[in-house]
Amino acid sequence: MIIFFQKNIEPNKKIRTLEIIILVLLLLGSVVAYAFGFTKINANVGEYTFKQSLQMDRVTSLDDYNGEESASVDVVYQSADAQMVLTYTYEEFVNSDENITAYEYETNDGTLLYFDYENVNVDEAQYAYSQVMANETMVTFNFANASIILVLSFLIMMLFAKQFTTYEKCWFLSIMILATIFSVLFPEESANGVNGIVIMLLYLLDTFLNILCELLISKQSRYNFLVSVFVEIVEIAISLVLMYRFATLTTTLFFWLPIDIISFINWSKHKDQEESELTKVRRLKGWQEVMVIVGIIAWTIIVGYIISGLDIATDFYHNRTLETAIIYIDACASAVGIANGIFIFFRFREQWIAWYICSALEAIINILSGQYVLLILKLGYFTNTTYGYIKWSKYIKTHKEEQVSLF
Repeated sequence: MIIFFQKNIEPNKKIRTLEIIILVLLLLGSVVAYAFGFTKINANVGEYTFKQSLQMDRVTSLDDYNGEESASVDVVYQSADAQMVLTYTYEEFVNSDENITAYEYETNDGTLLYFDYENVNVDEAQYAYSQVMANETMVTFNFANASIILVLSFLIMMLFAKQFTTYEKCWFLSIMILATIFSVLFPEESANGVNGIVIMLLYLLDTFLNILCELLISKQSRYNFLVSVFVEIVEIAISLVLMYRFATLTTTLFFWLPIDIISFINWSKHKDQEESELTKVRRLKGWQEVMVIVGIIAWTIIVGYIISGLDIATDFYHNRTLETAIIYIDACASAVGIANGIFIFFRFREQWIAWYICSALEAIINILSGQYVLLILKLGYFTNTTYGYIKWSKYIKTHKEEQVSLF
């Protein structure tokens, strides 16, 4: 009997040891990456010398700008591999030349800095040098941020190991590992004056929190709503930083945050009698589905039309047709999201179908916007939605379904 127990416990010890080793390596890798990145950004520019003046062509055109006239815009000038970004007011942008004389300076370490004027002082050179180093170390910082979030992912799976099946652990960690890889391979460009490193960090947090929330929903756990509150905060931050997806931003502020709180209370009142960690779930009726579909179509047309008519300053998109298309897709996604929120509140299985549709719409937006790391999140949605639909369906078949109307 003792020998049998020892044989069982030994593999668990080996797995736990392996998990700790992985955590330590990830943490060390993150610390080293942060140290290297901050050292580069804060390095002294040292001595710098004027090399040459050269003509650069303006890459950014007036057709690319769709913001308000009071807003500033980053204008890119380029000559071969040399590039210079200047921040203009709209009036300066309109009156700017197609060609400009740029002045090239070189630091002792060979870094090239470009300015639209001569006689650059030390503070100006230092600022430009730090910006160049930030862009050069973007991959390093993305790895450091992703590693920290990966450490958090492993910790959750370790500390709450008994609450998750082997499949759930593998699914969760696989999505986060893929997100880490994509964050390094596809770094984000800066937008609206915010560095791409910060934008990528928000994307990684969004992925981590969303898939954790989705996993808890599939497990019929009411604690998914507590995680969801943090999801909404991160997604509000993303919308404000990128100045886009205002339909989703509005529904997040005035619908998702309140519905998360009242849904947690509602789910807490409908615990399964045999397993208190589970919440009772049920199906939707046919006529209710028709009403939801009509509401989604109406919302998409009305909200899409209103938002597309607003003059909102953003340099995240450079094509008006693309921006308008994304506005309508976003309006539809927000409508499906509202339906989904109502389904979740009332514990209806059809919320998983809404997730399928919403994930597909958001995946289209991510592809059109070049947000490739967020496609990993959508992959997580699709796989977990299938898993959750099956689990909820099995529960409904084995339990007496509540016959209560939607309202």
